[in-house]
Amino acid sequence: MLACKGGSPDSLRAEKTFPNDRVALQTPKLHEDHLKMSSSLVVCEVDESLKEKLRKFRFRKETNNAAILMKIDMEKQLVVLEEEYEDISLDDLKEELPERQPRFIVYSYKYIHADGRVSYPLCFIFSSPMGCKPEQQMMYAGSKNRLIQAAELTKVFETRNVDDLTEEWLKNRLAFFR
Repeated sequence: MLACKGGSPDSLRAEKTFPNDRVALQTPKLHEDHLKMSSSLVVCEVDESLKEKLRKFRFRKETNNAAILMKIDMEKQLVVLEEEYEDISLDDLKEELPERQPRFIVYSYKYIHADGRVSYPLCFIFSSPMGCKPEQQMMYAGSKNRLIQAAELTKVFETRNVDDLTEEWLKNRLAFFR
C-alpha cells in the first residue's frame, strides 16, 4: 500500500507500508541514505604486480594445493599480495589467517572426485570474520568484485568464520559446480 503524506504538493513524501508491519519505508530518505553510503564506499584497485601473479598462478603446472593470500593496503587503497603458499592444506591455511581481519584467498585445490577423476579448481575465498572493523569490512566487500574480475575466477565463496575453512567445507561448495 502506498500512502502520501504532507500538506502541499512540494512536501509530499511517499511512504510504503506493509500489512502486519509497523515499519514505513520513506522513499526520499532511503534514497538519500543510499547515495551517502555509495559515495563513501571505497573500491580499491588491484596492484598490477598482483594481477600478473594471479595470471601466472592460474596457469601453474604444479599439482599440489597452493594459495595466494591478499590484503588491502588501507593507506594506498590497493589490493596487494600478502603471502604465497605452496603445498598447503586448508587446515594449515586457516592458521595463517588473522582472527579479526578480512582477507582474500585464491586457492588452487587438488579435487579428487568420487569417480576418481582429478581436477584443479581455482577458488576465490573471501574471509571476513566476525569482529572485523566495519570500515574494513566495507572496503573489502566493495573491492571483492573488482578482484574477482581481475583474477577471472568463477568459483567464489565467502566465510564469516575462519574455522569453517576445511576440506569438507570446500568440497560441499564445489559440488554445486559438478
